[in-house]
Amino acid sequence: MTLQPRCEDVETAEGVALTVTGVAQVKIMTEKELLAVACEQFLGKNVQDVKNVVLQTLEGHLRSILGTLTVEQIYQDRDQFAKLVREVAAPDVGRMGIEILSFTIKDVYDKVDYLSSLGKTQTAAVRRDADIGVAEAERDAGIREAECKKEMLDVKFMADTKIADSRRAFELQKAAFTEEVNIKTAEAQLAYELQSAREQQKIRQEEIEIEVVQRKKQIDVEEKEIIRKEKELIATVKRPAEAEAYRIQQIAEGEKVRRVLLAQAEAEKIRKIGEAEAFVIEAIGMAEAERMKLKAEALQSYGEAAQLALVLDALPEIAAKVAAPLSRVDEIVVLSGESGNVTSEVNRLLAEIPASVRAITGVDLTKIPLIQKATGAQA
Repeated sequence: MTLQPRCEDVETAEGVALTVTGVAQVKIMTEKELLAVACEQFLGKNVQDVKNVVLQTLEGHLRSILGTLTVEQIYQDRDQFAKLVREVAAPDVGRMGIEILSFTIKDVYDKVDYLSSLGKTQTAAVRRDADIGVAEAERDAGIREAECKKEMLDVKFMADTKIADSRRAFELQKAAFTEEVNIKTAEAQLAYELQSAREQQKIRQEEIEIEVVQRKKQIDVEEKEIIRKEKELIATVKRPAEAEAYRIQQIAEGEKVRRVLLAQAEAEKIRKIGEAEAFVIEAIGMAEAERMKLKAEALQSYGEAAQLALVLDALPEIAAKVAAPLSRVDEIVVLSGESGNVTSEVNRLLAEIPASVRAITGVDLTKIPLIQKATGAQA
């Protein structure tokens, strides 16, 4: 259980009224005898009643202890105060079967500003002592600082004197060293320049030798390049030119032979064609002669009537060939000097046909009775 005992305006040993608040943790003991005591004490009471009994007991002891202590003891040593309360109250609550687990002081204050005045007084005293200590420390520090400055100036003067002596000796030694260094530097520079000139001369001589070697190599390369170009010209110009000339020559000779062979072949062809044509003409002539001979013999054997039949068969073809040009004429106009008509003109033309056929074929159509009749009537 957690209890907060509080005592208000309780006078201390010096008569200063204080209000103190604490916090206590308590429990009921579990041992059989003590537990039996607790049961006897609190039988029939609830938890709040138990808390009130224990709280009043703690507050009573707290009041009694506050009356025996000063404000400074209470305020400055709270742990000791809480320990004292716990030790005084523990036997009483223990006889009730209650054990105090812990007790601490939560708050301490007063209504007359005694604690704040006590703090101010202490603060002022501390500040006073601090200011005195600071002043004494500053005084001692100033004295010590002056002594240190005097010692510092003495040491500085002695040090400056030694520094000046050392600097002068250093400058003298430095001048000697510089002179010696300059002499050695000049000698080294002269030796360096001489050696550099020698090295430059050697380098130049080697460069000349290298240039000579390079020039020789360049000449060799140029000669080889000339030879290569000559071979290249021979390979790319001369040889192709000779090959081209040989090719042209061979082409010309081949063309010549071709033309001769073509001419010979053409002549042979013409001769063969002539022979063939002559043979054909001869054969055609012989065949025509044989045909005419056979035709003549046939005509002779047939007599005049057969010849007339042949002529009559040929007349339509002759008439067609004669009239062929007239087939392309759209209109024919017959002009006659005499006062006649178309019929008389047609009759006149028909009367002239036998004479024309006799002139062409040698056949006299006037011997045909029908034609004799027609021509006779016409006459």
